[in-house]
Amino acid sequence: MGWLDEAGSYWSRDVAALLSALESDAAKGLSVAAAAERLARQGPNALGGQARRATWRLLLGQFTNPLILILVFAAVVSAVAGEWVDATIVLLVVAGSGAMGFVQEYAAGSALERLRARVTLTTNVVRDGEAQAVASSALVPGDIILLSAGSLIPADGVLLDARDFFVNEAVLTGETYPVEKRPGVVAENAGIAQRTNCVFLGSNVRSGTARALVVQTGAATLYGQIAKRLTLRPPETEFERGLHHFGLLLTQFMAVLVMVVFTANILHARPALDSVLFAIALAVGLAPELLPVILTVTLSKGAQKMAAGGVIVRRLSAIENLGSMDVLCTDKTGTLTEGVVRLDAALDAEGQPSQAVLRDALRNAHFQTGLKNPLDEAIWAARGSLTLEGWRKVDEIPYDFIRKRLSVVVADGDGRHRLITKGALEPLLPVCGDIADAAPLLARYEEWSASGFRVLGVASKAVPPQPVYSRDDEAGLTFEGFLLFFDPPKEGTARALRDLASRHVAVKIVTGDSRGVAVHVAGEVGLPVDAVLTGEQLRAMGDEALWHAAERTTIFAGVDPNQKERIIGALRRTGHVVGFLGDGINDAPALHAADVGISVDQAVDVAKEAADLVLLEHDLDVLRTGIDEGRRTFANTIKYIFTTTSANFGNMLSMAGASLFLPFLPLVAKQILLNNFLSDIPGMCIAGDRVDDEWLHQPRRWNMHFLRRFTVVFGLVSALFDFLTFGVLLLVMQAGPEVFRTAWFIESLLTELAVALVVRTRAAFYRSKPGRALWMSTLAVGVLTLILAYTPLGPIFDLVPLPPRLLLLILAITGLYVLAAEAAKRWFWRTSGL
Repeated sequence: MGWLDEAGSYWSRDVAALLSALESDAAKGLSVAAAAERLARQGPNALGGQARRATWRLLLGQFTNPLILILVFAAVVSAVAGEWVDATIVLLVVAGSGAMGFVQEYAAGSALERLRARVTLTTNVVRDGEAQAVASSALVPGDIILLSAGSLIPADGVLLDARDFFVNEAVLTGETYPVEKRPGVVAENAGIAQRTNCVFLGSNVRSGTARALVVQTGAATLYGQIAKRLTLRPPETEFERGLHHFGLLLTQFMAVLVMVVFTANILHARPALDSVLFAIALAVGLAPELLPVILTVTLSKGAQKMAAGGVIVRRLSAIENLGSMDVLCTDKTGTLTEGVVRLDAALDAEGQPSQAVLRDALRNAHFQTGLKNPLDEAIWAARGSLTLEGWRKVDEIPYDFIRKRLSVVVADGDGRHRLITKGALEPLLPVCGDIADAAPLLARYEEWSASGFRVLGVASKAVPPQPVYSRDDEAGLTFEGFLLFFDPPKEGTARALRDLASRHVAVKIVTGDSRGVAVHVAGEVGLPVDAVLTGEQLRAMGDEALWHAAERTTIFAGVDPNQKERIIGALRRTGHVVGFLGDGINDAPALHAADVGISVDQAVDVAKEAADLVLLEHDLDVLRTGIDEGRRTFANTIKYIFTTTSANFGNMLSMAGASLFLPFLPLVAKQILLNNFLSDIPGMCIAGDRVDDEWLHQPRRWNMHFLRRFTVVFGLVSALFDFLTFGVLLLVMQAGPEVFRTAWFIESLLTELAVALVVRTRAAFYRSKPGRALWMSTLAVGVLTLILAYTPLGPIFDLVPLPPRLLLLILAITGLYVLAAEAAKRWFWRTSGL
């Protein structure tokens, strides 16, 4: 690694010395063989935190729940006291639960890694003297990388050359605006913001072009060193916050329950060790300890189904937000329109067809080296017999979002230089010196825009030869004419918009295009327009005014990147869950600001990196499929919570109550744990359960009040039937401790299995067919529950065979419970207001 050590304080060293230290060549870069050798020696260009969680850590994580650790400790104490059989059973059940969670979570993680691999970031690099695209993770020190607008900086390096090169490095410096970078040498003690000759991992290119020498990769980068010192977690989604509050509520209740039960059992003069194990097992039974696993598995299955539908999930937590989304902001190009732009006409200033305008546009489009775009491709496709023979490129003034134009300087065979500018019409006209009255030009522009054409202007002037040209040279231009582009509405868009409206998702157009074009496209695809706001109006509008206006506005036209971010913030401020679909450099801030950032596979790197979801097809119908899957995932997660709160809460509450007046423990610890373990088997299958269509009709959001009410209602119904069982066992059957425990073990497990099938649907349970895995696992566990006491495992868990009459009574009570739970469900939903 000596060649790397020699590059220390690289920003203060001459480029030639750095190239020598890194054994690289400014023109040819590294050889493919040398790059492969360095990659093998130092590993991929990736941060440690991005690696998949180690298998052993995943397995160990299944047993880090404090309740599980306490239970294991108590089992060890029990073994030391001579209760080897009970201690072994407890440990085996704990190990079985952990293994089940590990298998499910490992499979989910493997599937997610395969999906993420489908969306890879690449970098243009020079190796063996040729430019080629390689995975960003394969970069090594000494590589020469080519950067342009939209590029993510993939590593730390020093500039070899640059042209109007502006970089956004707010992630490192906090500086809001892009900063210009130039080749050179800076002081060794220069701070990050003063290293204007360097580029850093985590930043992105806003405009211009550059070549850079890679010096540091992966964890050795500045960003990597920061990541080592910080535990970086993405902000919690609304659903995750709700789960956190729900967990706190159960934890508080659990702590009180454990203390009361333990104290009561000690006062009843029961063995202290048995009382400790019982109280802890009770807490484990109440706690939704599988919820993190269920959540991971459910989200992973959702991600796999979404991938099959053309949506790659980059951040799992975004799936619930996608299901909760009620506003989608999107550009029109490629989403509402085909995204296949064609040049419809090249016209002079009078609106007449002009080969001269097309010729200048062709030179500009061909020689520019910044961000590739469909407009330049459309110009090239319309060139006909025109050629560029005899012309060469001299210089370039790259595009940026302030000027909204791009210029190239070309020279003919006689060495005469000409600057050709192409860009948005309104910012271009003020730098043209030959326009006495812009009104007629703007009138034509408005007319064409209202007809759905995107209009660009072309201007030029002769310039003297000089070493470098800059933005200051874009003055005194001669206006040549117009370029009219047309992007037809996409077939099926109107139906996709109706489908989204039926799911209560409002679509808003947020575009840099003109008002006329946006309104025309909306009309063509059947999107009702309530109001239109332009970028100019937004600049004059305060935040509070925007909060009120944003909800009523359908089209935001002529907006810049910062305004897109403001719009997203205003909609979120008024209580909406907002999705933003974008694929350009200027979309990155809005993608970060949205609840759900959505991009496409063909997007620029900075947009894909900022996105939570990536569409393999630029299509609203694909997104609608993703929304449906997000809502299914949300629904199945809630189903598990419903089952946990309605069954576990009731069972543990009644068990705690029974322990206060019974002369014996209602269940011993190993029976509680076995009950919990068996009920978790169908619980795992909820992740793949069928979802009723009504779950898809509108956004679903976490509702703590609703869940608290659900817990109380169904917990009390469950407890009522538990106490009915106690009464039958004690007063009718005169059951002793072993028969009582066996009978109640069977009844509590059967009712928990049954209630899962009841509460999983808002409809009558017999009208909604559960998923195959759910009903088969429920049936299998139900049969096992009935026969367990008659098998060799029965005595191990202190279960005894029951007389047929008692079994029939238990089945009858279970049947009555199902009817009561169904009646309670209908009443609950009828009075819930949802």
